[in-house]
Amino acid sequence: MMGFGFGMGLWGILVMVLFWGGLIALAVWLVGLMFPSSTRQNQNPNAPQSAHEILKIRYARGEITETEYKQMKETLSQF
Repeated sequence: MMGFGFGMGLWGILVMVLFWGGLIALAVWLVGLMFPSSTRQNQNPNAPQSAHEILKIRYARGEITETEYKQMKETLSQF
């Protein structure tokens, strides 16, 4: 009596399902590595979010003077 699974039994079917499921999951993971989504690339928590934040960072680093900072801040607030 061969029954369901062509003689493999319940364990054979379980192993086969796990094997193919793992193989498919591996393929999906590899495709995800090869073609990363654009949203995942832009998730840098340290990236400045706005022009105001960039201006603050530049002032904090000493790249611009206080006068330049205030002038640029006023210009940005107009937009």
